[in-house]
Amino acid sequence: MKISTCDLSDEFEDDVQPVVVHFNDYGGVTAFGGEIVTLRAFEDNSLVREEVHRDGAGKVLVVDGGASMRYSLVGDQVAQLACDHGWTGLIVNGVIRDSVEVGKIAIGVKALGTIPRRSRKEGKGFRQVPLFFGSVAFQPGEYVYADEDGILIAPRNILKESKGVD
Repeated sequence: MKISTCDLSDEFEDDVQPVVVHFNDYGGVTAFGGEIVTLRAFEDNSLVREEVHRDGAGKVLVVDGGASMRYSLVGDQVAQLACDHGWTGLIVNGVIRDSVEVGKIAIGVKALGTIPRRSRKEGKGFRQVPLFFGSVAFQPGEYVYADEDGILIAPRNILKESKGVD
């Protein structure tokens, strides 16, 4: 089924929360969704790289980089690893690099912007913790849906219930 955040918002108005921060699309796929897996990783993508090596089938990795614009958390290598391991998308509350190459990879990638500087590599961060940004909570195990119009959070897989109304 095609993901349309506008249609999902209309159909499940009382069940979804829109993220109120604008994220740019960088991946080769602009509409994606799945079960939320979370990481808190400030200016260090060590855990991001580790996480994308895991099976990501039907999942979206949400990375809270504290909205830092100083160090990228995802580049073409991490995006390709995520794609290779079945992740449907990455949402980064921070910046990425290698945006042209990332755009050629069949995965959704949303981020605040780009910077050429690579990430720190200190192994710092936290897995599967609630994240709060964009006026919403990203809870591990809940669901996220994203497209060109924005990002929605839902407590369950509403795509299974959707009538696909336009």
